[in-house]
Amino acid sequence: MTLKPTETRAWKKLLAAYQTPSHARSTFEIVITAAPLVALWALACWAVTHELWWGIALIAPAAFFLVRLFMIQHDCGHGAFFKWKALNDWVGRSIGVLTLTPYDYWRTTHAIHHATSGNLDRRGLGAIETRTVAEYQAMSKLQRLGYRLYRNPLVLFVVGPAFVFMIMQRLPVGLMKGGWRPWLSVMGTNLAILALAVVLLLLGGIKPLIFVHIPIMLIGAGIGVWLFYIQHQFEGVQWFRQKDWSLTTSALEGSSHYVMPQPLRWFSANIGIHHVHHVSSRIPFYRLPKVLKDHPELADMNRVTLWQSLRAIPLALWDEAGQRMVTFRQAKALGRVPA
Repeated sequence: MTLKPTETRAWKKLLAAYQTPSHARSTFEIVITAAPLVALWALACWAVTHELWWGIALIAPAAFFLVRLFMIQHDCGHGAFFKWKALNDWVGRSIGVLTLTPYDYWRTTHAIHHATSGNLDRRGLGAIETRTVAEYQAMSKLQRLGYRLYRNPLVLFVVGPAFVFMIMQRLPVGLMKGGWRPWLSVMGTNLAILALAVVLLLLGGIKPLIFVHIPIMLIGAGIGVWLFYIQHQFEGVQWFRQKDWSLTTSALEGSSHYVMPQPLRWFSANIGIHHVHHVSSRIPFYRLPKVLKDHPELADMNRVTLWQSLRAIPLALWDEAGQRMVTFRQAKALGRVPA
């Protein structure tokens, strides 16, 4: 069966069959993710404490397991990992202490991302800032400089992730006037992180914190932001004005199918099958490959390989006239366009 991206009801009916989670499978996925993470972290801490610096080599593998743990938190936020909302929420909140991500606050901002992704008229919270060529050309020199710095790869994938996870998420940015719930989520997570940090310092001292805990978090954050970037910033992506936007159309034409080799697919919890996830976010990540197997037409949509994804790094502006993402250099060659 071949469906058009605009056939919203048909897609929802088609994918509803994959939405039921298995509690046994979900529990198993948590165990095989958290157990190796704790083991690698503990061994690295022990090695560093005894000045056995080979322990640093364990940081990168641990960071990949942390990314996978965040993806489990992500599924909990969509109500996809367990059948019971309370179980999803408390597992998500617990993981949020390790990922430095206040679960309830993040869940709200991420829901906004899903509800506005690919919509040029509703850009904002929960997404990577993307300007059109016309908007960029209408900026002052100082504003252009700021945007170019923001889109610099060093800022996007190194400085930015560190700032977001270490600093920005310590306050309910964007929801500060949203009542007490965002504040409770953020401050409750902050207190839990502080308590955990004190315990770790008492047990292992300052070395594991500096040479193990923080590097694992920074590497994991960088990987996470890279994945999020490629899911919505790639050659062939589509953006829409409000009058032409729909959730299903935006999902299938504005989200990538990031085709990664194993074990990267495993560590990223199949989040590369992002177009399907955006159509039906209640599908547990371990059921997404089954969707592609049953519906090969979905596997052929918006395919981006690991090598091809590198070409997306310079893309920074949406060219409305050409309906494509372009680089700053390409935007300059387009000349002045009406704002």
